[in-house]
Amino acid sequence: RVILADDHTLLVEAFAKLLEPECDVVGHVGDGIALIEAAARLKPDVVVLDIAMPLLNGLDAGRQLKQQMPEVRLVYVTMNEDPDVAAEAFRIGASGYLLKRSAASELLLAIREVMQRRHYVTPFVTKELVGSFINQFEQGATGRSLTPRQREVLQLLAEGRSMKEAASILNVSARTIA
Repeated sequence: RVILADDHTLLVEAFAKLLEPECDVVGHVGDGIALIEAAARLKPDVVVLDIAMPLLNGLDAGRQLKQQMPEVRLVYVTMNEDPDVAAEAFRIGASGYLLKRSAASELLLAIREVMQRRHYVTPFVTKELVGSFINQFEQGATGRSLTPRQREVLQLLAEGRSMKEAASILNVSARTIA
């Protein structure tokens, strides 16, 4: 059972056509908040998601999904080649990481691997990803991280939403956002 999450409809439809012979594509959504809601309802085994999605980015959506559904496998398919972003995806519980420039067959391979409880990383980022993990290990964790809710607010504000709009989307008062 697979849910597809990306804000590019053409890409989602192409992924669905590619996967349907081997997978039960149970839904597709265009933003991170819709993904959280759909996953709770549809109970997927695998979520194929982008990092850059509106309302709630793929990393934060993935983090929430892993808290709510620890067994779900997350396979990121993104334009983002930054090894630190890929490392963060795996820290929150990703099982796979591909680039949108990867071959279509690589998505099927990744899903097969993650369903066998293995991990898959596209060869395009493997070397850099290992280097990122090593650097972070050597440097140790520094600085204070934002809470998940603070990241949600920050993303909505960065998207150009007003405090009132952000509060409405997050179901909190505008005063809470401020």
